[in-house]
Amino acid sequence: MTTRNSSIMLILSSPSGAGKTTLTKKIQQKYQNFKISVSHTTRKARSNEVEGIDYFFTNHEEFKKKIKNNEFYEYAKIFDNYYGTSKNSVNSLFEKKNDILFDIDWQGTQQLSKFKELKFIKIFLVPPDKKELENRLIQRNQDNAEVITKRLTAYDNDIFHWSDYDYVITNDNLEHCFSQIEKIILTVKN
Repeated sequence: MTTRNSSIMLILSSPSGAGKTTLTKKIQQKYQNFKISVSHTTRKARSNEVEGIDYFFTNHEEFKKKIKNNEFYEYAKIFDNYYGTSKNSVNSLFEKKNDILFDIDWQGTQQLSKFKELKFIKIFLVPPDKKELENRLIQRNQDNAEVITKRLTAYDNDIFHWSDYDYVITNDNLEHCFSQIEKIILTVKN
């Protein structure tokens, strides 16, 4: 699969809590040419998150201004907050000949797919089942019970978008799932 400027553009999507952010970071750590497309969000930063590394944190007014100025390749409102992929930051990664990782949901994938000049490898991650997802959301201890309930409700809708992707991988074991993603990357690179 060819991509713009010979860069690989890899999208990882999943229902919330299925492991996409963890796997995205693992890929970047092992493959130095992969850079994560850092999204903008109106969500408040969690205690372990760093501005410019995990997200660019902004308020609703600034985000809406960026929408109006057509500054995003994609954006979506999820759980009362906006998330978006900046054209400038993605284009900057292209100019540096980096491979790009997108940690986005199915809505963002659908919007990015409209840009025909951009070619993606799209991977959808799923947990073994909904009960395991609930356990993971509780164990990661980042959200209150109300947010966990919202995420579990969204799972029922999110899971139906797997058919929009090139690959679907069940994340029942992090290392095994990472190994499957690596095989896809190495196939594309060679």
